[in-house]
Amino acid sequence: MIPGSNPGTPTKQMDKYKRQVNKIKRVEGKINEHLYTLTAIITLVTMALTVTEFFGRGAFLPADMGLFYLGVLLIYSVHKEMVRWLGKRKVERQGEYFVYGWIALTTVLYIVNFLSNGYFTYNGEYLSSLRNVSVLTVEVLAVFILTRCLKILKIILIK
Repeated sequence: MIPGSNPGTPTKQMDKYKRQVNKIKRVEGKINEHLYTLTAIITLVTMALTVTEFFGRGAFLPADMGLFYLGVLLIYSVHKEMVRWLGKRKVERQGEYFVYGWIALTTVLYIVNFLSNGYFTYNGEYLSSLRNVSVLTVEVLAVFILTRCLKILKIILIK
């Protein structure tokens, strides 16, 4: 023991540390809930603009929200993994809904375009809406795979 030290001090410090960590977990958990809501809203807006652009056949300028949307999705996904790494026991797997939504939307648009004999991708010149939604869907899948890799990495490091 160090002369003049209080033997109860390490326990008090550990309790203080645990309280700080628990507070951070609670705060980051709330932030993650807000990020999910924000990402869901931006997803719906981006999907609505994508559908409008597709069915508009060039009547509207492309929304070009892909980069912005991908950035928001990436921030939400990385933050969610950070919360998981902090040890928050229950981290919802809601982010998968974004992946499923984009895959479903892109598939439906391809089917509609096929059944209309290319009507929505050609109006005298080729329109990029279907290609753009395809690229965005692949990028969303890449973010999903990245977060899955981070989860596996966490499991490996804890072993």
